[in-house]
Amino acid sequence: MKLHLPIRALAAASLLLGLGVAATTTAAGAAPFQRPGHALFVETDNVSGNSVLSYLRGPDGTISYVGSFPTGGLGAVAANAVADPLASQGGLALIDGGRELVATNAGSNTITVFDVFGARLREREQISSGGVFPNSVSSHGDLVAVLNAGGTGTVAEFRVFGDQLVALPNQVRSLGLNNTTPPDFVHGAGQVGYTPDGQHLVVTTKHSTDSYEVFSVAQNGSLGASPVVTAADNAVPFAFNFDAAGNLVGVEASTSSLSVYSVNANGTLTSLGSVSDGAKALCWLSSANGYFFGDNAGSASVSSFTENGSGAPTLVNAAAATAHAGTTDSTVSPDGTTLYVESGAAGTIDVYRVGAAGSLTQVETVFNIPTASEGIAAS
Repeated sequence: MKLHLPIRALAAASLLLGLGVAATTTAAGAAPFQRPGHALFVETDNVSGNSVLSYLRGPDGTISYVGSFPTGGLGAVAANAVADPLASQGGLALIDGGRELVATNAGSNTITVFDVFGARLREREQISSGGVFPNSVSSHGDLVAVLNAGGTGTVAEFRVFGDQLVALPNQVRSLGLNNTTPPDFVHGAGQVGYTPDGQHLVVTTKHSTDSYEVFSVAQNGSLGASPVVTAADNAVPFAFNFDAAGNLVGVEASTSSLSVYSVNANGTLTSLGSVSDGAKALCWLSSANGYFFGDNAGSASVSSFTENGSGAPTLVNAAAATAHAGTTDSTVSPDGTTLYVESGAAGTIDVYRVGAAGSLTQVETVFNIPTASEGIAAS
């Protein structure tokens, strides 16, 4: 598939040539950038050949196209999905202190590991995901978990050994979902994530069971034989983050609600409260500076939330920002100053500056992102 540079990047390249500046080109034909550690990565999920698009992040949060880096695998589309082919959060993830990037190849049942050099990538290996339709990745220390949403669903665990990612023996666990292959976008599992203390691994099952499944994680990294299952406050739990206290903050699409749960030592969850933004299909979640930003796929908007002194969620602004059609995945820069929101239907990335009290100010919109892309990460 031929990928097109964003309009702004094309203009910049033309300006360099007009000034007589020689630009060394990458394999993708774009000018390289050497500044380390400030990049944005987007996964295309193309069924004919998956790739990761790379952008340099400027001091003001704006992004400049660097190149396209093939994963060597295939993308795929969840059944009945429109703008969100993976129907998940975490389809693209930085691990090992940002030195490596893991991309999910849902059509190949593999993951690709890249070495990260600033905004440049070098493919290192492509390995089995341990299941069908991988769509989410999480890490804690040298442990890496991959969620496979197809069929009954599985979680597979890996460990970083030197310059390799190695599957841990006997560490694939079934989720027991009532689902298909490829998964239906509202019934497949939505995200996998380690708790901040690394003692539990959480999976959202969306409408298959409307639950959070929590596996124990032993000191040697082994997972409990079966998960502890807690029903969500509202149907279709999709994505989650964690707050400063280690509580799970999840978004539940059926009522466009954000719910907060304490994670107990035995893997059960205790609800601390739930609040709706009144929008449509709140599915993705990012956080910065004590505020949470939820993407409403059906409303093309971003809502902002925070927590009160008891840890219960409160709605700050139901329309903190206007995005584009099919608002999907998002991520926040590591310093918490910039929010990047992907819109799979429109093929855009909206960039917002995060201000006081969780305010969002739009900085730019980058067009010509392949439609139905999903998976985003910032270094």
